[in-house]
Amino acid sequence: MENQEKTVEVLNDLIQINNDRADGFDKASADLKDENIDLKATFDKFSSDSRANVTELAGLVGRNGENPDTGNTILGSLHRAWIDIKASFGGDDRHSILAECERGEDAIKKAYRDALQENELGENIREVLLKQQSAINTSHDAIKALRDAHASL
Repeated sequence: MENQEKTVEVLNDLIQINNDRADGFDKASADLKDENIDLKATFDKFSSDSRANVTELAGLVGRNGENPDTGNTILGSLHRAWIDIKASFGGDDRHSILAECERGEDAIKKAYRDALQENELGENIREVLLKQQSAINTSHDAIKALRDAHASL
């Protein structure tokens, strides 16, 4: 029973951080200025990917007899508020936007690394998390490459 509780806790933590990620990319997409509109499709895709992760993780929580968490983390909410404050002081250029997105990607990468270190996870859950982690790592690298490409201009 203790293993099941830990598994559900890990899955719900990942649901929350995926909700944070989706909301963060939605906000970044909505706040784009005309000169950065080319980032919209990328941000929208990453948001959609996280919403798909949430659906998949929620199904795993349900199979463990629990209700999935539907919220966000406090840190995610604070990060979005910080982005608002930073933008109001001129931090809404392309490099700043991408740097903040990368910071969010670093947080979700850490969450998946931590989750996968839990020994209580069943093999089927571990496979799902590894698949999601791989996609998130690819997204992180894409954001970082965009940020670095702009920094060198």
